[in-house]
Amino acid sequence: MSVKKIPMRMCTGCHEMKPKKELIRVVKTPEGEIKLDFTGKLNGRGAYICNSVECLLKAQKQKSLSRAFGCPISDEIYEQLKGAIEKGE
Repeated sequence: MSVKKIPMRMCTGCHEMKPKKELIRVVKTPEGEIKLDFTGKLNGRGAYICNSVECLLKAQKQKSLSRAFGCPISDEIYEQLKGAIEKGE
C-alpha cells in the first residue's frame, strides 16, 4: 500500500510548515470578505495560522495576514480568531 501524502501549509505567524489539519484557515472570498474557514473548503484565497495565541499575536504584529491578502484586516477578525483558538476549535 502507498502512504498518503499529508498536505503541509506554512503558518503566517511563526512561518513553520505544519500539517494542514493542525492550522486554522483564514479566507478572502472573491467578494473581498475575510472569513474563518474551519472546513478548509471555502472558495477564495487562503492563509493559515497555528492554533496558538502566540502565533496569532505575532501575525497581528507583523501584519502577515494583511500582506497575504493585500488588504487591511480588521481587529474583529483577530478577535474571532482569538476566540476560536481559546475555544479549541
